[in-house]
Amino acid sequence: MDRRSILKHGGVAAVLAAGAAPAVHAQAAVRWRLASSFPKSLDTIFGSAATFANTVKALSGGKFEISIHAAGELMPAFGNVDALQQGNLEMAQTAPYYFTGKDPIFAFGCAVPFGLTARQMDAWMEHGNGRKLLDEFYAKYNMKSFSAGNTGTQMGGWYRKEIKTVADLKGLKMRLGGGLFGETMAKLGVVAQNMPAGEVYQALERGTLDATEFVGPYDDEKLGFNKVAPFYYYPGWWEGGAELEFFVNTKAFEGLSAENKAIVDAATKVAARDMTAKYDALNPTALKRLVAAKTQLKPFSKEIMDAGFKAAMEVFAEHEGKSADFKKIHQDMRAFQRDQLLWTRFSEYRYDNYMTGVKL
Repeated sequence: MDRRSILKHGGVAAVLAAGAAPAVHAQAAVRWRLASSFPKSLDTIFGSAATFANTVKALSGGKFEISIHAAGELMPAFGNVDALQQGNLEMAQTAPYYFTGKDPIFAFGCAVPFGLTARQMDAWMEHGNGRKLLDEFYAKYNMKSFSAGNTGTQMGGWYRKEIKTVADLKGLKMRLGGGLFGETMAKLGVVAQNMPAGEVYQALERGTLDATEFVGPYDDEKLGFNKVAPFYYYPGWWEGGAELEFFVNTKAFEGLSAENKAIVDAATKVAARDMTAKYDALNPTALKRLVAAKTQLKPFSKEIMDAGFKAAMEVFAEHEGKSADFKKIHQDMRAFQRDQLLWTRFSEYRYDNYMTGVKL
């Protein structure tokens, strides 16, 4: 009895009864390259690419191997989308909002001001319209997307001076991850600068930057921002749950066998879950270390949050007026978010609010 017949007539039980495991179809060896936008020192984000590649190799029995390359090895940190579009690269790992200079729609694949949390983003992308709408957009760049993981709600960044009022933001030179947040902060007087994470420390040290945001305690501690900017604000209202993505060249993906396509899909899910769990596990202890090292932890005032929300809604309205596709995706995301927030009122929010007030 061959493998397909066994699976058709008896499933796993029949396989075991037959005394043999199902054989993997003979596959030609596949070798891909993956260019990340992140340095190897970030074992959370870059580590997601490593987990993915290792999983692909294991599931394929070594027949499908993906070499992973940190930012700057194969190409600059922000050069991988161009390489994918031109067919010079099979795969990338990045934050989509780094590419809003090409089109603001890229931001929805990562994070937008006052957007979705990690769980909400996962739900919208995989069981709402998010992945479908964004892959329709990404097709213009000859690529499709898979989740690489989510950072969760980020911190509000490191500042060389206190930020007490909106007026304190005026003229502030700040490294921003990209996306619509830069336009929003510009309305508040911030001079936005986008640069790779590895260049930020020296810019803060030299005073060419006044502030930076990146991710959260674990990554920020590794990058040493607390040594050059003592004030650490929260929350990062521009990144309620920043999604990292694996981008795959469409032609390369379509050239895979059905088995290898399934392997890519499964391996991205393993990597995405691992990255998000790693952040949740490592951020609390990193934050305690930072505070012990004299980091001054401060919340953004309601005045600043309200000003940010007003500015963000103005930015969204401006882009909706310019692009029907932007409007379609934004409105779909907000409709999904409204239902998520309604549910959260009766579940996570109420529970977490109680638990943070009791002694364990």
